[in-house]
Amino acid sequence: MIKLFSIFIIGAGLWACSSVNTLSVNSSTEKLNASYEANSHIDSLIKPYKDSLSVEMNVVIAEATTDFIVERPGSNLGNWVSDAIFVNQTRTVRLSEPVFVLLNTGGLRASLNKGPITTGDIFKLMPFDNELVWVKLPMSVLPDIQAYLLKSGGEPIANARVENGVLKLNGGKESASHFWVITSDYLKNGGDKMTFFAKSEDVVLTGKVIRNCLIEEAKLQGVLVEDTVKRITF
Repeated sequence: MIKLFSIFIIGAGLWACSSVNTLSVNSSTEKLNASYEANSHIDSLIKPYKDSLSVEMNVVIAEATTDFIVERPGSNLGNWVSDAIFVNQTRTVRLSEPVFVLLNTGGLRASLNKGPITTGDIFKLMPFDNELVWVKLPMSVLPDIQAYLLKSGGEPIANARVENGVLKLNGGKESASHFWVITSDYLKNGGDKMTFFAKSEDVVLTGKVIRNCLIEEAKLQGVLVEDTVKRITF
């Protein structure tokens, strides 16, 4: 192939440099074989990584006693994911201001079926490498989030609830002037039209991928904790 390419380049150069001589080229067409053999050496290099990844994805990390599915305005899957994030992020943090978790329903890409839960199942649930962030907002933004939840039909939340269309923060102090939202970097940057995050007064980057957080909490739980309480009512 390299020889043929070189001949083509040389021939093209002769044609361009001469306006008098005529270059006659005899060529033949050779059909490429669609079943071209894969390079066995490259395959041998890739195989250990492929096998290792396959083993890791099949590791059982927990068990589900029921199907965890996603739906609006809320679901046991949305509750589990948001609760797992809240617990993971606040386990060693002393909260002086209201804090709640807000995610997006569209970010949950698969259900968790009853039975053994593997690492691969969590990857299917959360295939993106989105990171967790803490966003500080003034209380004046709370109605904007409330309006968003009502318009979207509901999103996964933890340590908060919407009762009769009113967003309330669990443990929220009446004197508090600000609150924190634990969310993804995607949403913090305005994803899914969550433009209210543009009014943030502080942002803390955790450097932690959401998926890894869920894997950690699933391992700690052993049996996934199911919560079927409807956290959003209109």
